[in-house]
Amino acid sequence: MAEKLVLLTGHLAEAPLRRIVAGIEENKFDIEIINMGVKVAALMTEAIVLRRLRPPADAGRVIFPGRAGLDAARLAAHFGVPFARGPDEIADLPAFLGLNGGLRDLSRFDITIFAEIVDAGELDETTLLARARALVANGADVIDLGCRPGRHFADLEAKIASLRAEGMRVSLDSGDPEELRRGALAGAEFLLSLTETTLPLAAGTRATAILIPEPHGDLASLVRAAEKATAMGMKFIVDPILDPIHSGLAASLARYHETRRLLPAAEMLMGTGNLTELTDADSAGVTAILLGICSELGVRHVLTVQVSPHTRQTLAEHDAARRMLFAARADQALPRLYSEALLQIHDRAPYPQQAADLAALAGAVSDANFRIAVAEDGIHVFNNRLHLVRQDAFSCYPDLAPGLDPAHAFYLGAELAKAEIAFRLGKRYVQDEPLRFGVATPETEGARTRLAEAGHTLRARDDAAHT
Repeated sequence: MAEKLVLLTGHLAEAPLRRIVAGIEENKFDIEIINMGVKVAALMTEAIVLRRLRPPADAGRVIFPGRAGLDAARLAAHFGVPFARGPDEIADLPAFLGLNGGLRDLSRFDITIFAEIVDAGELDETTLLARARALVANGADVIDLGCRPGRHFADLEAKIASLRAEGMRVSLDSGDPEELRRGALAGAEFLLSLTETTLPLAAGTRATAILIPEPHGDLASLVRAAEKATAMGMKFIVDPILDPIHSGLAASLARYHETRRLLPAAEMLMGTGNLTELTDADSAGVTAILLGICSELGVRHVLTVQVSPHTRQTLAEHDAARRMLFAARADQALPRLYSEALLQIHDRAPYPQQAADLAALAGAVSDANFRIAVAEDGIHVFNNRLHLVRQDAFSCYPDLAPGLDPAHAFYLGAELAKAEIAFRLGKRYVQDEPLRFGVATPETEGARTRLAEAGHTLRARDDAAHT
């Protein structure tokens, strides 16, 4: 039996809401729309709902607009019917209801992220700990201490102890056999990058050996190293090594595939920095593809580097990608409609309102306050006397300038610039709210449950007027 849903709305949103609901299969839900008698749905108050709503006795859920300042638990207790906060935009209702992909569980993952601090030996302990904490907060599971060739890591043991004292897992990446052995004895959980020759450096310690081929690309030596570690009763992870573009990328990807064939049960690691750091491309897309390969081949460990300015979010991107790909693999599905965390530049559904919807909204406005929205045809600016549709912010100025005080002009300029960025990139624009760029701009807790406050310039203007 289809679940009975009651959708609360206002005058301006009712028509587009009914169009969306008309496209939902009747056997999925039995939907009733109730107009609460307010012009803007987000402005309905708890008092209005308590006074005007009479939910049907068979209602399964009452869903109210995402930006309405209502308390779902309190309303449910009063009416004896479950209440739920819906999406911010009407266009997102099908996804909210679990249609077209819907909301997914992104709490699970099976890829361990190593985050390298490349200059760990040159940092003081306070700085190192602060950087490590930030990496862990962004998704790192293991802090990898990078060692510079030819530079002695004098306080290696003390730094490993400090990180472990805070509950962090530690790995050591060095080409110096002495440093690797010191790190293993000091309690490093992983040693990078050992070969069949240097494997004994981890013997007798708790360290897991991360094995690489020697010479580079020689999978026979990697297999021998794995067999030797098995014979010695040592834990190990194999790393065929990912090469940069034009330095053997395609061949290195083939090595990962072949390593999985040769060592079907072995733990594997991929160092993604050779692509994210050494390619002038937004790292989110690169990361998604690389972790997609890891997901297919069962590569359960990745080593990340976050040094180049254009990779400043790569750790958070890896964390988002591993969660999305785990969910998609579990569903045996494409990694679509699971998360928008990696859609930093372009949005999947950038224009929730059609030009016709905005024209109807503009026709119903009775005050002089400017509304700004973005649709596929451009930037819409409207109040009770005009409705502009433009594709660049500057062209709006001659029509808006007359009568504007400096504070209001500044506010409109900032909002129109933001709207133009959204239009050019294909991103969703919401007036008085920041543009969202996936993991680069995580949503503030509680941001969806309150109305945007007046901008600083308008508050300053109002304060001056009252004074």
